[in-house]
Amino acid sequence: MDSSSLRPQLDAAGFLHIWKRFDTDGQCPDNGYIEGKELDAFFHHLLKKLCPTDEEAGEKLQKIKDQFMATYDVSADGRLEIQELANMVLPEDENFLLLFRRETPLDNSVEFMQIWRKYDADSSGFISATELRDFLRDLLLQHKKAISAAKLDNYTDTMMKIFDKNEDGRLDLNDLARILALQENFLLQFQMDACTTEERKRDFEKIFAHYDVSQTGALEGPEVDGFVKDMMELVKPSISGVDLDKFREILLRHCDVNRDGKIQKTELALCLGLKVTP
Repeated sequence: MDSSSLRPQLDAAGFLHIWKRFDTDGQCPDNGYIEGKELDAFFHHLLKKLCPTDEEAGEKLQKIKDQFMATYDVSADGRLEIQELANMVLPEDENFLLLFRRETPLDNSVEFMQIWRKYDADSSGFISATELRDFLRDLLLQHKKAISAAKLDNYTDTMMKIFDKNEDGRLDLNDLARILALQENFLLQFQMDACTTEERKRDFEKIFAHYDVSQTGALEGPEVDGFVKDMMELVKPSISGVDLDKFREILLRHCDVNRDGKIQKTELALCLGLKVTP
């Protein structure tokens, strides 16, 4: 039996219903994946939908589960993440989660902060449903995808329901990072406190080059934002847009010696206790 032939087809609302139903960890609701008893319950439900009158359904459950997991469990960790479930149950034109990961790959916090600053139009530190709708519209237009106003509203509403954890009608910095599948914090690969002076200087050069996307020799705008975001997440894994603005102001106050609103390479090195060639 081919797992693709058994693949159910849902719209965005149906996908949301399944996700909310089965990602129900008691101590950590909606933790971003389905595993353990949740996973068993999901496949039991799926089998009943596919074979409602099959008297031998119980015997087929494990086989179907194995087939689906072999096909869709991309990370091979024995659980289904929200992206993997979307691959399973959403047709291509409804797979809004795939849209971001396929067409907006982000491996740099600077790119992420450019998006954040553009669509947090009121600088509130949050993305409202209206601002998210603007982002979705622009993203679809950028990739020449025609979409009706009703479908755009459906996408926006569904994504808000999935990612708005506290149901306050807005998304924070971490929610948008999840939607865009931002890659692992670049600074995690460095252990500057455990390095010699020469190793620290070498690592500093790599770090500065990573965030100096414009290659001007100074961090400015979203480059400063990206650096601040990654740096603060080393000590506080979940930061809000409001936190980011506070940390950014503190960094500029300490490092921006010439008060030009940028952080020169030598200024950042001085803040980190290093001496580098201008």
